[in-house]
This record gives sequence, C-alpha cells and structure tokens, in this order.
Amino acid sequence: MSAIPNKTFTDGKSIPAFGLGIWQVPQEETARVVRESIEMGYPLIDGAAAYRNEEQLGEGIRSADKPRDDLFITSKVWNDGMDYDAVRRSVDDSLKRIGLERLDLMLIHWPFPKQDAYVDAWKALIAARADGQVSSIGVCNFHEAHLKRIIDETGEAPVLNQIEVNPMLQQAETVRVNAAHDIVTQSWSPLGNARSFDADPIKAVAERTGKTAPQVILRWHLQRGNAVIARSTKTDHLRANMEIFDFEITQAEMDAIAKLDQNERTGPDPETFNG
Repeated sequence: MSAIPNKTFTDGKSIPAFGLGIWQVPQEETARVVRESIEMGYPLIDGAAAYRNEEQLGEGIRSADKPRDDLFITSKVWNDGMDYDAVRRSVDDSLKRIGLERLDLMLIHWPFPKQDAYVDAWKALIAARADGQVSSIGVCNFHEAHLKRIIDETGEAPVLNQIEVNPMLQQAETVRVNAAHDIVTQSWSPLGNARSFDADPIKAVAERTGKTAPQVILRWHLQRGNAVIARSTKTDHLRANMEIFDFEITQAEMDAIAKLDQNERTGPDPETFNG
C-alpha cells in the first residue's frame, strides 16, 4: 500500500487525507473497529460527541499498538452545547470520555441555524485551541453564509469543512467556497448509501482497474482534492477501503463521474437541520 497523503492546514498543521469514521458504529463494536483500523494503518479516526461512542473510541486507541503522536483524532460539538461556556464544557467532556489530553481537530458538527449560536461556538473553539486542548479547529456542514459570518466576526477561518459529498451529491459550489478560503474539504457519507455503485461510469472504472465500486468512489474523492472518511464494521471492508492508493482514475473517467451529480442528499440540509 502506498503512503497516505496529507492535506496541509492554514495553521501549519496537516491532516491525513483518508481515515475512519465511527458514525453509527455500535458501542459494542467501536473499540474493535478502531483497534483493527489503526493496526491496518488507518492514521485518522473521526468521532463526535453525538455518536455516543467516544469512550469506546478511547479504548480502541489504547488497545492498538500505535504511538498517540502517529494518530489524528477528531471530535465534534453537538447542538446540546452551542453557547460559549457549553462548548468549552463539551471539549472537556470529549477529552475525558476519549481519555486524551489533546484532540488533533475539533469541529462544530452543524450550524444549527435555529439556535443562532455558531459564532459563539466558534469563539469557544478558538479559546480551546489557545489553551492547548485542541490543535486545530474547523466546522461541518457549513455553507458560504455560515463561513462568511464566522470569518467576518472573528477574523478566523476554519481549517476544514466536513460536508456530505458523494457522486450523487458533489457540492461543487461549497467545495469552491472552501478552496477560496484555503479550507480543506473533507467528505462524509462518501459512498452515498451505495446509490451510485451500479452507475455506468463507476462500473467502467471498476472493470478497467479490477477494483470495487466503493474503492473507485473513495479514490474519486481523493482525486477531486478532498480528504475522505470511510466507515465499516467489517474487517475485510476496512482493509479493502485502504486499497485505493495503487491506481488512478483518468480525467475522462472523472468527467464521466461528474455527470452523476443529482444534488441529492442522504443526510439533513444544513439550512434547516437543528438536531
């Protein structure tokens, strides 16, 4: 397997371009999945308070034979704690649950527009970084207006915006806005609930390369310039998801996959989702 590339942040730090997401991984399986992934070479584990498996995330990290400094650990603030003081407590609580002194990346999980508190939440993450609790700070599911507001009111842009991206929801405009601010785009739900597995452009690449549809799609994310997090509880799928660094999709094939975009979400709309 080729080395996993890094994406550089504007704060001078960097993030692996590929990692494991533990959304919807059951508590009873999380520690095993995390341990196996780390031992396979996954450098990044993406968690969140809302996933309710942070304790098991920490257990998996401790049971794996890998130095902490070789891992990149992410968590996220949920909507039950979006004001300044609550966000500071949320960071404390995530650190305690995972059993770490520092997180590599802390994100605001959603803008939660009804609360209208994401600017205060952003200020709290800036303070948590200044206090050494987190190395880098970013957001999830922010659109242009959300990004503009926090940048205008604090003078600080996120280093990363984690958004839903897959062949059926390519989010070209949000990706463009991120790039304009030197914000790394990281894709969640990258396989889009398998909706494009049987699409002709995906099958064509799979047949040419001998790869599976999920491997083709994960590779597509990387070649678009996005970081990507993949999820599975099955050992063979975890291993297969790592086998995406030994082939390339041609430009003609990338152009064909681009035509699959239907602007169809599998998750909520950030403009209306309030938790």
